Amino acid sequence: MKLLYFAWLKTKTGVSEETVSPPAEVETVADLLTWLKQRGPAFEDALADVEALRVAVNQEYAEMTDPVTAGDEVALFPPVTGG
Repeated sequence: MKLLYFAWLKTKTGVSEETVSPPAEVETVADLLTWLKQRGPAFEDALADVEALRVAVNQEYAEMTDPVTAGDEVALFPPVTGG
């Protein structure tokens, strides 16, 4: 699974993209975020407020209940705001 981090998520985690192999129990976006938080303080901090996150799976906006699989590309980014 390829993960992409944007804006302050990239800054807080220190990673812009990576390839990971989550355990089989990771079946949804919510499961993935829970697993990622366990990777250390930087990830726990960056992903603490899921309401402040947007997720896209294979370039399509995703809900927390949407499924994820090993071959997916998952992008994590803050909500887009305009001015």
